[in-house]
Amino acid sequence: MRVVSVCSSSKANCTYIESGGTGFLVDVGCSYKMLCDGLKMADRDISCVKAVFITHEHTDHINGLLMLTKKLAVPVYASEGTLGMILAKNKASAGADLRLINDLGNAPVNVSVTAFHTPHDSAESVCYTFRDPENKIAVCTDLGHVTPEVRENLTGSRFVLIEANYDPEMMTRNLTYPYELKQRIRSDRGHLSNGDCAAFARELVASGTVSLLLGHLSQNNNTPEIAVRTVENALSTSGAVRGRDYILDAAAVVGSGKAIAV
Repeated sequence: MRVVSVCSSSKANCTYIESGGTGFLVDVGCSYKMLCDGLKMADRDISCVKAVFITHEHTDHINGLLMLTKKLAVPVYASEGTLGMILAKNKASAGADLRLINDLGNAPVNVSVTAFHTPHDSAESVCYTFRDPENKIAVCTDLGHVTPEVRENLTGSRFVLIEANYDPEMMTRNLTYPYELKQRIRSDRGHLSNGDCAAFARELVASGTVSLLLGHLSQNNNTPEIAVRTVENALSTSGAVRGRDYILDAAAVVGSGKAIAV
């Protein structure tokens, strides 16, 4: 499988995955133009996209869905709660092929797709794992804490795009964020901090994960350098060595077009 992070931040999220010549997206939080440009940088065209899997209805995950469904006739999968919000917000074209996640077995992709619920302040957020005969990969962001369901589904994944949203000290010092917003982000239905991500990363690497991509970093309360250092330091305490036992990087706010081979 190939993974391309088209964009990843608190403002826009979209990941392109390809297996056996068939491509698909997890979320469409960027504009249609940005999506097309991102795919072009990875030597792919929008016509490569055969399905879309939505995690939840927040703008940074569906902002480009309306235009995409106007331009491209592909099925869009989401939970019942999320689909309801997409329809209520008019975030998909009138003719969009919207499907529930209980129909994932019929998705036109060359992988087995599993959706699992995540704790986030949305109608019914989910994340996804994708499995082919050789590998299992996961895309999991926007979760206030690691639940048993999240742990069960991510364990054993070779590649994981996992959230490292904020550095607690940076957010504490951030005077532009009101107290209520900080509390929402820190809550069990908010986002994972760098430290929370690092603790879970130790479990993942111990279970066989060899590639970690840190995503959904806040531009105001985090930096790629701090997030990567926090996770690497935590893994080193368990004896894991970066570059030998695992690969670690942070997804760019706007992707570089670099494809990760899994």
